[in-house]
Amino acid sequence: MTRAADRIFENAEVHSLGESDEIHEAVAVRDGRIVRVGSDYEVEFLRGVDTDVVDCDGNVLLPGFIDAHTHLEILGRRLVRADLDTGTRTAALDRLHEAADGDDAWVLGYGYDESDWDDGRLLQRAELDSVSTDRPVVAFREDLHTASANSVVFERYGDELPEAGVERTDGEPTGVVREAAAERLRRETAPDRAETRQLVTAARDDAHERGVTGVHEMVRASEAPAVYRTMARDGELGLRVRLYYWADHLDAVEETGLVADCGSDLVEVGGIKAYADGSLGARTARLSEPYADADGRGEWLTDPERLRELAARVDDLGLQFAVHAIGDEAVGAVLSALPDDSDRRHRIEHAELLPGAAADFDAVASMQPNFLRWARAGGLYAARLGAERAATVDRFADLLAAGVPVAFGSDCMPLDPLYGVEQAVTAPEDSQRLTVTEALRAYTTGAAYAGHDEDRLGTIEVGKRADLVLLEESPWAVDDDAIADIDVTMTVVDGDVVYRP
Repeated sequence: MTRAADRIFENAEVHSLGESDEIHEAVAVRDGRIVRVGSDYEVEFLRGVDTDVVDCDGNVLLPGFIDAHTHLEILGRRLVRADLDTGTRTAALDRLHEAADGDDAWVLGYGYDESDWDDGRLLQRAELDSVSTDRPVVAFREDLHTASANSVVFERYGDELPEAGVERTDGEPTGVVREAAAERLRRETAPDRAETRQLVTAARDDAHERGVTGVHEMVRASEAPAVYRTMARDGELGLRVRLYYWADHLDAVEETGLVADCGSDLVEVGGIKAYADGSLGARTARLSEPYADADGRGEWLTDPERLRELAARVDDLGLQFAVHAIGDEAVGAVLSALPDDSDRRHRIEHAELLPGAAADFDAVASMQPNFLRWARAGGLYAARLGAERAATVDRFADLLAAGVPVAFGSDCMPLDPLYGVEQAVTAPEDSQRLTVTEALRAYTTGAAYAGHDEDRLGTIEVGKRADLVLLEESPWAVDDDAIADIDVTMTVVDGDVVYRP
């Protein structure tokens, strides 16, 4: 006799997001897995005395969103510390002044984007001196490739900052630091394990509120991997985490014998993350032609020969290689470096500017649709690249048409899949624009495939894990520019309700 379900979600508009995207009314769950999908009548046969029945009020039930590129600890810092994503320079400085009212040793802020400000200037040392003259103050740009610091930082740490990353005028630091110098300050201000747990918990709660049930987490010199495992052991995680360790941890990963897809149901190893280049915002993404608003073509953070060495080693160790590459020259170098005919599903993270035809992209494209906000009129892409090149960034549609696996993530800028879906379906160029179904699949089936998880995640089908998100309105029914405003009314992981407002 068939055992009763633990929980039934009924009276819903259930989209499987499988190949045919079948639409049903109800889902039954037992032991964390989906055991039946069908009409309310069909699923009702699995109702038992102890079955918890959830009335979905006719709302839209989808597979849980998987964010294929996150930094939850950094998101937690924005939530717990000063969030500088304010839209104006004055408001960002106000938040730093508010943070200075505390008694922490450092005054820290995260997530500012000067391209949203009227003057388009990075925060300067003199401005941060107004926040504090006796404590170090650091404001990290949202891409973390650039930071701004006050005079106290340079007095205490100036000799330790790589000179190439320190911006100067007339020999004096402006306060702006980039790449390795910014990373030095990030490490200096890194939280301990107890604080990391606080930050990760805040970020997890934010993820749940946005319907995110799984993340691919990029970690470097962080206590986060240990925190995720501890929280999973203690039954407090409620989120699937796939870990990608930075290349400078590769020796340790090899020594401990970690391979891709090993771990638990909630925390597993993905592979190794490396940087090929920097960011367009910092003008350090490696381009084949000079920037439109500055001299130079960007930087190699890992040169092509080293990329080839790393790619071969990572592949031999049975790990996935996830390489940050934004500029067209960097993307081309990574494509050349990746092993042929590998079943590892090596990935290129961001891939904002392709070096040629989409059909030549022989890797998983792990991309961020929320970056399209910079593709709008007067945005960052046009400023850095000029109008002609700016029209060729983020070619999601071209890649899908060429049969390239596309996985969507946010880089936590912001962590909000529905915002990303809206950006993709309203993209200004045909080469970028997706349908609602295509965009949702990139956050579900596409991201599951990128994490070797398509057999257990990404669709609402019998046998899959019961990771679900319930939306108050249908993204197919509202205006395209209203998708980001749809409320998440429930998030479910392993059949357990982890969020309900």
